[in-house]
Amino acid sequence: MSQVKKIENLKIKPKKLTALNFKKYGYIIQWEGPENKKENNQFRIVIREPKVKGWRIAYLILREKQIKFLENHPVSYESFEPIKGKAILYVSNQKVPEGIEAFVLDKPIVLLKGIWHNVLSCTKETHIKITENNNVQIIRHILPQAITP
Repeated sequence: MSQVKKIENLKIKPKKLTALNFKKYGYIIQWEGPENKKENNQFRIVIREPKVKGWRIAYLILREKQIKFLENHPVSYESFEPIKGKAILYVSNQKVPEGIEAFVLDKPIVLLKGIWHNVLSCTKETHIKITENNNVQIIRHILPQAITP
């Protein structure tokens, strides 16, 4: 008979998502630089990776209220673009995920390659658009205790 270790809950206070306090994890998808009010449309590439062939767009309906693991993608950027509901993004840029930080996901962001991450819903369900490389390597790290909002 195997023994199952009970996972205790960990609470991490989420921070406001700003370009400065999220810089070590990635980018906020937003307009950078001056806007030309005289033009009807303006276009800007937020991030480009010339050597990667192909990408995919995914749609996540998130209902989980706690996270028990973090994952990272060593060779892929990943965007999280909130559509509906409220979510918290947990991230760490350590080789082994320690020093986890939390952000209210109220703006679209791009995670750098190799950032440990996971999201949980603060509402009944949260809808998030995700863009990443077409083929994604996923590494998971089981947390010693679950994280709740």
